[in-house]
Amino acid sequence: MKKILILNGHQHYDGIAEGNLTNSFINKANEFFIKNGFEVKNTNIEEGYETEEEIEKFEWADYILFQYPVYWMGLPWIAKKYIDETFTHGRHYASDGRSREDASKLYGSGGLLTGKKYMLSLTYNCPESAFNNKNSLFDGMSLDEAHVAVHKTFQFCGLTPLETYAVHDIFKGDLNLELELEKFEKVLIKNFL
Repeated sequence: MKKILILNGHQHYDGIAEGNLTNSFINKANEFFIKNGFEVKNTNIEEGYETEEEIEKFEWADYILFQYPVYWMGLPWIAKKYIDETFTHGRHYASDGRSREDASKLYGSGGLLTGKKYMLSLTYNCPESAFNNKNSLFDGMSLDEAHVAVHKTFQFCGLTPLETYAVHDIFKGDLNLELELEKFEKVLIKNFL
């Protein structure tokens, strides 16, 4: 049986970020994985966690789905704190990869979570057109390039990325949640089945 850890990286802000959209994607993911025979564990970071238990969840899981809203071009600070607290114990990497005896070993190649894969699922206020556009805020970067810190953190520990999903323009007022959940499920099918 395939095993997946679903991380909810949402951070609540009254009137701005209540968590309903994030929860819609988390609920859809749980439904999808259970229906398709996965063993599922969840962590809602905002509700608290035990660091040792989270370290073990990463060791247990075959896949990680990290669902979070993008705040000021990055992770909510509680999600960054979670990563710092969970990954800093050194159980997910043997070293930074380099070796005094073997100069061919490169930085970032010491991860112990090899064979595991992860997917980012993001909620954004910015439009999709802000990416891959040299005249826009992200200077031509792709969605994944804009999240290089999260990708490289997981890759440092040996995980392999799957296709990223993002919903855009969430405050525009015309979000079709049903359609977005259908798009999300198509990415889940592509990545996990």
